[in-house]
Amino acid sequence: MNVARSLNNWRKYRQTVSELGRMTNRELNDLGIARGDIHSIARAAVAR
Repeated sequence: MNVARSLNNWRKYRQTVSELGRMTNRELNDLGIARGDIHSIARAAVAR
């Protein structure tokens, strides 16, 4: 079960990074996100 959970978490992390990475700086700024914060936000999304 841990392997499946880890794989699911990794996928969720990569999807979040990918989606935020495709956004423009202006779109990110509208959300209150700095481009440098994308990875920490993705890690937090997995932790939920």
